[in-house]
Order: sequence, then C-alpha cells, then structure tokens
Amino acid sequence: MTMQNMKLIILDRDGVINHDSDAFIKSPEEWIAVDGSLQAIARLNQAGYTVVVATNQSGISRKLFTMETLNAIHLKMHHAAQQVGATIDAVFFCPHAADSNCDCRKPKPGMLREIGLRYDIELKGVPVVGDSLRDLQAGFVLGCLPHLVLTGKGQYTETNGGLPPGCQIHTNLACMVDMLLQAENS
Repeated sequence: MTMQNMKLIILDRDGVINHDSDAFIKSPEEWIAVDGSLQAIARLNQAGYTVVVATNQSGISRKLFTMETLNAIHLKMHHAAQQVGATIDAVFFCPHAADSNCDCRKPKPGMLREIGLRYDIELKGVPVVGDSLRDLQAGFVLGCLPHLVLTGKGQYTETNGGLPPGCQIHTNLACMVDMLLQAENS
C-alpha cells in the first residue's frame, strides 16, 4: 500500500480517547480511557486504519507538567491500547500556550499539516475526530471530514454551534467508528 492509499484517521486525545479535565491531565494516574475508546481504535486498526493522535498540550508551557510526564502519560495510553489489541501509530502535540501564536496549536492547521507531510498523504477526506471546535476547525481547513464526539467538551461544543459544514455528531468514539465502518462496508 502506498502512503497515498493509506487509510488514516486523526483523533484528539483529551475528551475523545480519555476523560478530559478542566484542570488538565497532569499525570499518568489522571489519564483514564473513555469506555470503549481503545476498543474502537482496535476496530479501526483491524479495518486497516492508521490511527494518529493530534493534541494541544499547553500544560507543558504552563509548567503544569514536564515533557517527561507527558511521555509517561502517552506511554500509559499506548500500553492501555495494546492491552486491547489497538495501536496508536503516533502522537503529535503542541506544547505551546494559546497566546504563543504558533502554527501548531489547534485550531491552526500546522500540526495536522505536519501529519500529512510525515505520512506523505493528502488530508482531504481524512476523518478528524474531536470534542472541541478547534479540533474540527484545524482539520476542516485542510479538507478533513469533521466528526464531533459528545464526550469531553463535546456537548458544550454542540450546544454553542458554529460547527464546520458537514460535521457529523456521535455519542462517543465507539459510535463514530461504528458509523465509519458501516459506511465502508455498505
């Protein structure tokens, strides 16, 4: 399979794969998977998808946790995924604060553009799954297909409107994956 024919999906982390916290996820102990999310990733893998995470992690620049701690959180996520037969191929993150004016912090598209470059794939039509407007906006400007999940901040995001055109709304990641795989098989 050439990279251009790769089936890629981009997931936000907090609020999609794991429970979110207004106080940030600052330790591996605070990282708790949303029920069914890791099994949904396993089903994506079984269907031939490469699963990539794109996450804003301003807690680094705010000095709420260190790079070492972020790596430990991601190690816990990878191990938990592997325990259910799931693989997260890569985690891309922005360590900058909202006022840093970087291009990698969602809703700007830099982090997702980097994913496209790294995998040598056109992002048009690639599903992007998030619980906040900025997750969806970052992908939408690059032609990704936006999917809002109602876990994490998703219900708040849905209520406040402004979703990108064509955005599909799902109860959680497992329901989103059910819909995606059913659509592929029909």
